[in-house]
Amino acid sequence: MKTGDFFFELPESLIAQEPLERGKDRLMLLERSSGKREHRLVADLPYLLGPEKKLLGEKPLLVFNNSRVRKARLYGISGETGARVEFLLLRKQDEEGRIWLCMAQRAKRRRPGSRYVFGSGSDSVEAVITGLEGEFRVLQFERALDESWLDIHGHIPLPPYIKREDNVSDSERYQTVYAGETGSAAAPTAGLHFTGELLEELEKAGAESAFITLHVGLGTFLPVRSDTVEEHRMHEEFYSIDRIAAEKINRAVAEGRRICAIGTTSVRTLESAWNEETKSLSAGEGSTSIFIYPGYRFALVDALFTNFHTPESTLLMLVSAFAAAFTGTSCRDGDKGRRFPPGEGGRDLIMESYGEAVEKGYRFYSYGDAMLIH
Repeated sequence: MKTGDFFFELPESLIAQEPLERGKDRLMLLERSSGKREHRLVADLPYLLGPEKKLLGEKPLLVFNNSRVRKARLYGISGETGARVEFLLLRKQDEEGRIWLCMAQRAKRRRPGSRYVFGSGSDSVEAVITGLEGEFRVLQFERALDESWLDIHGHIPLPPYIKREDNVSDSERYQTVYAGETGSAAAPTAGLHFTGELLEELEKAGAESAFITLHVGLGTFLPVRSDTVEEHRMHEEFYSIDRIAAEKINRAVAEGRRICAIGTTSVRTLESAWNEETKSLSAGEGSTSIFIYPGYRFALVDALFTNFHTPESTLLMLVSAFAAAFTGTSCRDGDKGRRFPPGEGGRDLIMESYGEAVEKGYRFYSYGDAMLIH
């Protein structure tokens, strides 16, 4: 399968630079079985999932990723040139938080031994590049960086297609309202649409919610650079599922209720943690490098609420895989539903849907509109 098969043209004017008020974004409904599309608002979800419409059947379970985004973008002053250099902290390499794997601006110029000063005044911290890992750099600080220091001196890591500096409002708006443990280098953006009030309305409408954690990092947003999809390798990302969430998920499976993943990171966590032998999911921690693209056989997820993704990205490939995996009532095997053979048809359906989204002026990417694939 060619990576170029997942390319599409997008007018720059449709790349959302600022968020709308939460819940006010548009929502495309995509029915996989028929290819039918309907245009609503995110605020319509309680009606769509409630007793009148029952779009996902009785009492669907919505699974959210509650990872919190850290202020992972830092600007350091080069000890050699005095130039201002941007770094993006991706993952701690030690328990203390002194050593970090990071992305660096003009990475080829950032060689081992290069020194940088971050922060200001008495709170400044010096760091040195101690190693190379492909296009990434290992940055060792003279003392551990805690979240308090990062909150003061770091910046919200807005993606590069948002052509502006982060501002005070991004500190709140680029987080989900239910964000918990800090650890992500990018937001699980599907969750940015939800307000506390909307979550309450969904509960009143009969939808149940569960919260899991996947810290978003390289596995989610690193671009595909290989010509063929199959050659791409995902980086590992940490996830955790607590006892309450595992019990809710297993109960939904046992009762034949549909499971809707809120965002691609929730999909990857659920599909990674699912035990096919026991037909259950256990509480605990782990890491995943799962790469989902057309042909993947879904084990657990029945519906997907997600944003509109960038061309040739692993996220677009995952969504295309999901669009192909239609079942009558459930994605799980057995007498509760049947599965059509997975194939590349989902890519065509997603490309058609994205084309319609462009025609109708949908807003794309992190701060953009959403779609519900069911």
